[in-house]
Amino acid sequence: MRNLRLIAGLIFFALLSGCADTRYYLQSIGGHLQIMRSARPIAQWLADENAPPALRQRLALAQRMRSFAVTELGLPDNASYRRYADLERPFAVWNVVAAPELSLTVKTWCFPVTGCVGYRGYFDQAQARAQAQTLREEGLDVSVYGVPAYSTLGWLNWIGGDPLLNTFVRYPEGELARMIFHELAHQVVYVKDDTVFNESFATAVERLGSARWLVTQASPASRREYADFDARRRQFRALALDTRERLKAIYSQGELAGSDKAALLAMKMEVIDGFRADYAGLKAGWGGFSGYDGWVANANNASFGIQAAYDELVPGFEALFAREGQDWQRFYDAVRRLAQEPGPQRIRFLKQLSGEPTRG
Repeated sequence: MRNLRLIAGLIFFALLSGCADTRYYLQSIGGHLQIMRSARPIAQWLADENAPPALRQRLALAQRMRSFAVTELGLPDNASYRRYADLERPFAVWNVVAAPELSLTVKTWCFPVTGCVGYRGYFDQAQARAQAQTLREEGLDVSVYGVPAYSTLGWLNWIGGDPLLNTFVRYPEGELARMIFHELAHQVVYVKDDTVFNESFATAVERLGSARWLVTQASPASRREYADFDARRRQFRALALDTRERLKAIYSQGELAGSDKAALLAMKMEVIDGFRADYAGLKAGWGGFSGYDGWVANANNASFGIQAAYDELVPGFEALFAREGQDWQRFYDAVRRLAQEPGPQRIRFLKQLSGEPTRG
């Protein structure tokens, strides 16, 4: 759950257009420029005796991951993630997501160059909450969540690229690797107007890449730590996926003429309440881990809908990687070719490759 796309396009659009949304674009420009001003080269941080030793260790680790991304995963060798900034806040941006009360299809916002995406990002949390309230007053389910990192898709590498941030640099080793590999993957392939394709591809790269990092580079302790964390994540995502399927079945009934809206809403709440009860059962076996509590407490169509963007097509991309002999460049070339196909054809191909039945 991680991306405000292509600030460069927003800058150009905000300055040259007179649209009513100029204020939003200007906050995007100001927020990103603040991050760029705060960042300085990793080499300077490593040489700074006043920098905390723990931070220097993490930055050194991140640079090893950055090199690994190039030499072992075939990801871009450029300026991104070679600088570091402390934003003095817990997240880089806050995303706002919305969906109808009887649908998992998230509302989209359209931007220059990047096309339409299923979220709207704000560098200021208060502005994100204000936008969320406006959407709630329109009768939509709304989710606001913090995002530790986002990608500018490589368009700003000429002025320093995307920096490492305090919002994620202290993540456990496996999670830090995932974050770096995910965001770099967006610089390899990005399809306008297709959030699910883009995020599922980047998630597949992060999973496959971090698995290789952990096997070849990490300590046994780091591998155990990641295995525990990932086991919880997989359990949670399986539960969320099952819940999404239950909700979709309910909402499909709403497409029938004469459907009772009140009854459908009651069924929706029963499923979500059941999800929360099942989560409590999972959590009881997690030894005190509570990282999903906030997500579960606020779960609604918007949060379930946007989560699908990050995992719906991942099995297909993983199967494609295997089909291409686990060769990264062949895999990226295959994804680029696939990106040229019409959207429905891309989805059908990936789902068939993963063995998932498709409609139509």
